Amino acid sequence: MKILKFVFCTLLLASMSWGAAAQEYKIEKDLYYKDTGADAYSKERCRLDVYYPAGEKGFKTLVWFHGGGLTSGGKHIPVQLKERGICVVAVNYRLSPKAQHPAYIEDAAAAVAWVMKHIAEYGGDPRQIYISGHSAGGYLVSMVGLDKKYMKAYGVDPDSLAGVYPISGQAITHFTIRAERGLSGDIPLIDEYAPLAHVRKGTAPILIVTGDTELEMKSRAVEGRYLYEALEAVGNDQVEHHELSGFSHNSVIDPAMYLVLHKMGVR
Repeated sequence: MKILKFVFCTLLLASMSWGAAAQEYKIEKDLYYKDTGADAYSKERCRLDVYYPAGEKGFKTLVWFHGGGLTSGGKHIPVQLKERGICVVAVNYRLSPKAQHPAYIEDAAAAVAWVMKHIAEYGGDPRQIYISGHSAGGYLVSMVGLDKKYMKAYGVDPDSLAGVYPISGQAITHFTIRAERGLSGDIPLIDEYAPLAHVRKGTAPILIVTGDTELEMKSRAVEGRYLYEALEAVGNDQVEHHELSGFSHNSVIDPAMYLVLHKMGVR
């Protein structure tokens, strides 16, 4: 699929009113998504919030992972996703240095598996579950969507997801994982903890979004394009890439949300 660069038109689209729907929404907070008997830190961090349209059936669900370099941040419902007729599940996960790799990837997989198994209890369609996140969250959804072993541990297949949408996520091994191993943060590494090491066909549809090459974090836009091209090179025809001109690592979130909702079929 052709790589698209959105320029000023993206800003115009992203600045359009999100249009709140006349619908009641409920939120269930701090639900524990892992097995019992875990350590205290897991019990503290491995929790999620379910924000959903009350009384509706068959709605779509977006599982959202916050950023923060795998060392900080907390779950929240992005304002751009509120009152859109969908469910949003916001996830906390363990953070470095209290947890070490691959703990946070395992947590992300556990959270997605929990949603796949439980969303019908809230009225959601388990066949319409999408995952997305920004920065570190984008890295996590890429790993969960591409390396099947993480979700396999919970008896589910990531290829049954409706979409995997990383925003400004790393495609090489994350810099925090390199730091945990005493490796340079400046020298690129592609090993088992790099989404690029797991490119393959047969994935769920993938939407890769980054900001402008000149405004993003160092090499982040290049990594997004490389991941796109590597997926295409192995014959994956389910991938799309957008580098949004004029947007930085943080300001890209708003227009990226427009693209995510568009891909989900939300108007």
